[in-house]
Amino acid sequence: MSNQKRGILLMNLGSPDSTEVKDVRRYLNQFLMDERVIDKPYLFRLLLVKGIITPLRAPKSAEAYKEIWTKDGSPLVMLTKQLRDALQQHVEEPVEIGMRYGNPSPEDGFEKLLQRAPQLEEVIAVPLYPHYAMSSYETAVEYAKDIHKKNGYKFSLKFVEPYYKKESYIEALAASMRPYLHQEYDHILFSYHGIPGRHIRKSDITGSHCLASANCCDTASPAHAHCYRHQCFTTTRLVTEKLGIPKDKFSISFQSRLGKGWLEPFTDIRLEEMPKEGIKKLLVLCPAFVSDCLETLEEIAMRGKESFLNAGGEEYTMIPCMNLEPKWVDALQGLVNSE
Repeated sequence: MSNQKRGILLMNLGSPDSTEVKDVRRYLNQFLMDERVIDKPYLFRLLLVKGIITPLRAPKSAEAYKEIWTKDGSPLVMLTKQLRDALQQHVEEPVEIGMRYGNPSPEDGFEKLLQRAPQLEEVIAVPLYPHYAMSSYETAVEYAKDIHKKNGYKFSLKFVEPYYKKESYIEALAASMRPYLHQEYDHILFSYHGIPGRHIRKSDITGSHCLASANCCDTASPAHAHCYRHQCFTTTRLVTEKLGIPKDKFSISFQSRLGKGWLEPFTDIRLEEMPKEGIKKLLVLCPAFVSDCLETLEEIAMRGKESFLNAGGEEYTMIPCMNLEPKWVDALQGLVNSE
């Protein structure tokens, strides 16, 4: 297909427009009112989010965003734009970005693609989430579909599938880790974004496999196509095998919990426990994110480090996300071309 007839849309989570409380409040309302994030009935969700969570959380979140904000704005949006520009150097098709929450929206991305390619016939959307979860990959896809349908765009819309075990993604993740493996360390913690266990069960296409047994993620099942937990385990296994990291030198945890019933073990708890277990020199990475953001820069690199050192740890290094890693750009190109 001609480069004037196909476009590429990179989709990421998004950020507030600024660190002002009003902008953070608006962003949190959009984010938390998503029925795939807080999967409760609308009226209950409305009272919970706008009556309790957002009023309490917005000022604290605004302060957290101020800790990581750059002169160019949100690190996540800035890095996604830079990733767009890096990919654009490798492909002929126009590349734009769209955020699930905040700006620029997928609609903004679609319109820019049409401006650059008026004869557009097909858009390949790449959700920048390696793993399937209803609160990340699924909601991004369904939101883009809704906008595409509502606006009556004539171009077709396709989505790159989750790539948690694709060789090119694993190689890119390994490449981002290698420079940090030369230093002395006791342990590597793979900290994935947490989700409620009920999300795992809701995404189980068999209705009976996920979280039904202690080794469900190791037992072959069609459910794994939509199981976030299994996919996190698979990514970790593949990249540690590629890098030759012994099984006793790494572990997995889940961060950013909000309430009970979320995937365990919890990152914040593990960071406090590890020094007592003799782990004094720690490497941490967050493979669920491809671009550094609030959850990696503030939660893990700042607060996580403070917790670990206060608990008796001696050295703490956060391995950055893949961001603009050349092999990641190559992997993106391959994912798009495979469509």
